[in-house]
Amino acid sequence: MTDEEYVERIRQQREEKKTYFAEHPRSPFPQHADFAGLEYFEIDPDYRYERSLSEHDEKEQITVETTADGSQEYVRRGEFDFEIDGESVTLQAYEPASGEDRLWVPFRDETNGEKTYGAGRYIDLEPDHHRTADGTWILDFNLAYNPTCAYNEAYECPLIPMENWLDVRVEAGEKEYPGEPIGHEH
Repeated sequence: MTDEEYVERIRQQREEKKTYFAEHPRSPFPQHADFAGLEYFEIDPDYRYERSLSEHDEKEQITVETTADGSQEYVRRGEFDFEIDGESVTLQAYEPASGEDRLWVPFRDETNGEKTYGAGRYIDLEPDHHRTADGTWILDFNLAYNPTCAYNEAYECPLIPMENWLDVRVEAGEKEYPGEPIGHEH
């Protein structure tokens, strides 16, 4: 795929999300709510990594706190090692304890609370869409998105485990929502 085709595919996905949020009954924005649209960093192919997952020998089950004082269970399956702006970073990849076949890669970075949602962002990896024929995963920060609680405080969102707090800026993916979250008191 060329860079132009890649950029166009990401643009199309962003447009589909905007339409979903504006029109779909299951959107985090109730019908007739003010939807300010979504803002993103420019699409940058340098934030797309093809990496093997370094599987952990022991897949530890962890409890992740949520925004609603609850918790969710995940299994720490492995980690991705790569570089961002010359800095070596490692992100843990989790799978739902329910056994669902996908990876959740949440992260915080130095843009949180400044340009991006303060609590961090997520990347979801589905084997059918984010894995190459040789088993390599495609970790694409251009697809990083805000949890639904960034738009509507009625949603319960898992918080980012501290082991995935990065000391670098990730200027890719979704920026902070420009409007007030539904349910936010002034």
